Amino acid sequence: MNLLRKILFPFAILYGFITSIRNFLFDRGILKSYSFDVPIIAVGNLSVGGTGKTPQIEYLIRLLSPKYKVATLSRGYKRKSKGFVLANSSSNASIIGDEPFQFYAKFKNIQVAVDANRKNGIEQLLSQSETRVLAEQSVAKPEVILLDDAFQHRKVKAGFYILLTSYDDLYSDDFMLPTGNLRESRSGAKRANMIIVTKCPIDLSIEEQNKINIKLKLDTNQELYFSYIDYDDFIYSEDKSMKVSEIKNVNKLLLAGIAKPEPFFKYLEKEDDFFMTFPDHHHYSEKDIISIQYQAIDELVVTTEKDFVRLKGKLSNKQLYYLPIRSLFHSASENFDKSITDYIESMPIKSQN
Repeated sequence: MNLLRKILFPFAILYGFITSIRNFLFDRGILKSYSFDVPIIAVGNLSVGGTGKTPQIEYLIRLLSPKYKVATLSRGYKRKSKGFVLANSSSNASIIGDEPFQFYAKFKNIQVAVDANRKNGIEQLLSQSETRVLAEQSVAKPEVILLDDAFQHRKVKAGFYILLTSYDDLYSDDFMLPTGNLRESRSGAKRANMIIVTKCPIDLSIEEQNKINIKLKLDTNQELYFSYIDYDDFIYSEDKSMKVSEIKNVNKLLLAGIAKPEPFFKYLEKEDDFFMTFPDHHHYSEKDIISIQYQAIDELVVTTEKDFVRLKGKLSNKQLYYLPIRSLFHSASENFDKSITDYIESMPIKSQN
């Protein structure tokens, strides 16, 4: 903890008090939370910074979209549009945000929406019917809604909460902003149906898992899982792919505008590679592009999937590649899947088929 954060400790106490009062008012029903008669799964965290929400949402999409009509609803962080937006063929990262646009580009059988007001966003999604038609497709009311980064959005009461915490930055070891990185008190974890410790080492032992379990002090009705990031064996441009093993020994520019990019760099780097880092959710300006082109010259530019959707069309298609990732569980993935599907099947889904 640096000196400035220590100096700001009184403000952390005040911030924690304010968020605790807010949660108390929602818990007691003094501030109203709205429920909906459709399965809603909220994925979020207690801290600021990257805990792996995007790959976890993608895991849920892969799990659920073969059987249900799935919609994702995000805030659309740093987008240039306002209000409710449902992604379509004219959407881009500037309009709906980089992570929602990644969902839209990757999964063609789901709906992707953004709205800072999650209640309004859900109401808009549920007001749709087969008779409403976008430019290229009919739009059906979703059967399952995935709320991205909505753990603190208490105005909506989701039916199922998944809380993420990074292996190297557990919420149990953290403190309130601005002294620490917590958005709310550690007691907020009690709202979660399950906690996933993300970005774990691939060789995480059972003994270490047990130690973390004790440290998190879960309630008996809460489930705990451990996941890790699995990198693809290929990098991809818009129309080509290359094996990672083939490009590891090639001089290249590794570029990332994400929180905690070090594992991404480590997976791809060789001694002579050049690195460029930008803030999370960074919108690349013309000046940034000129700087990237200057550093890369004719070399490969390999970036994250989230950055790729913001850089596509600004750098040469022959030069720009991205590395996909997935979130995988260390064990008991079938238990996780069953808990999710059991929750959904307990709800009165009205099929649109």
